[in-house]
Amino acid sequence: MPAPREKTCLHNSNCGFSKLLFVSLLILLQLLAVSFLIGIIIFFKKSQCLEEKETTRDLIHTKLECMEKKLTKEDTPPDRVWSCCPKNWKSFGSNCYFVSTESKSWGESEKNCSGMGAHLLGINSKAEQEFIIKILNPDFSYYVGLSDPEGQRHWQWVDQTPYNSSISFWHPNEPNNPDEQCVTVNFRSADQQWGWNDVHCDHPERSVCKMMEIYL
Repeated sequence: MPAPREKTCLHNSNCGFSKLLFVSLLILLQLLAVSFLIGIIIFFKKSQCLEEKETTRDLIHTKLECMEKKLTKEDTPPDRVWSCCPKNWKSFGSNCYFVSTESKSWGESEKNCSGMGAHLLGINSKAEQEFIIKILNPDFSYYVGLSDPEGQRHWQWVDQTPYNSSISFWHPNEPNNPDEQCVTVNFRSADQQWGWNDVHCDHPERSVCKMMEIYL
């Protein structure tokens, strides 16, 4: 009986093409699997970073003072009923305020506030201005988060809140010097009133930090 013949491709070119196609598909599947694995790793890393950012402020302030708050439909989020400020901060509206007794430049003061998860004070209403001046010492000036970086009288709040000239509390004849590009709130005995004053940003002054309340 003759020995069985080995199976061979009828057309060598087709056989080679099939093998090449198979190898290519195998490599493609491996690349897709690796890409999928890398995508999963990146996704979880990003999720972890977001969670860390969300809890950073809570970790900075380990001692909180909280009060029960009746929330309305307009409040966000509506299901939280405890509003908290870090210990030694003052609460007003939905924000917390810290009065620093250290004298620093405007930039150093903002850096100090940002290190506590806050910004230099932005004042957005007459009620807020009146609250602030009640907790300040009239013997000192305090930096707020308003500045004119280019010296063009284009005032900007450091927390990106739009500057509204109709909600401003400048002293009479202020601001008066384009070289004075930062702002303090202070008490003038001559006028017997509190107000805003433009000053040189490198002057060492006290400051006020502001942050949103922490909800539990």
